[in-house]
Amino acid sequence: MNSNLLFDFSVNKEKNNITVKREFAAEKNLVWAAWTDPVILDEWWAPKPYKVTTKSMDFTVGGFWLYAMRGPEGDVHWCRADYKSIDAENNFSGLDAFCDEDGNITQKFPRSFWNNTFIDKGEKTEVEITIQYDSLTDLETILEMGFKEGFSMALGNLDDYFAERK
Repeated sequence: MNSNLLFDFSVNKEKNNITVKREFAAEKNLVWAAWTDPVILDEWWAPKPYKVTTKSMDFTVGGFWLYAMRGPEGDVHWCRADYKSIDAENNFSGLDAFCDEDGNITQKFPRSFWNNTFIDKGEKTEVEITIQYDSLTDLETILEMGFKEGFSMALGNLDDYFAERK
């Protein structure tokens, strides 16, 4: 990660949420595309050595992204994001969940509501993400699973993606 770029990860246990503020060395339209184009998402979304494979994506309000995170030892974790709002190149929100390969949501893991805002800073773009959980138990479960470390690694992959295209 470029140490000159903002990275703030905070947990609010009173509100059951996580807030991530992260800058990228790329223009807003490119950062937006990286978060909304399945071909690009497949290149960076999973923490290494995991890889993401999109099965389907309908980036519209009411649509969803269905993808698998595949581990180096053959483990597969299916996930889906259901889009609730989209303001092109500014913000999108949705419900995130673990599921099976057909998109049926599993109750084993908590669901979360993601709100992603994209802020133009000229040659940089800040993405502010608020992830809301229903309960403190849900929030703590995700943190214990290594969410902070895994998501931080994935965001570093996005830095690499932009650096390779300069």
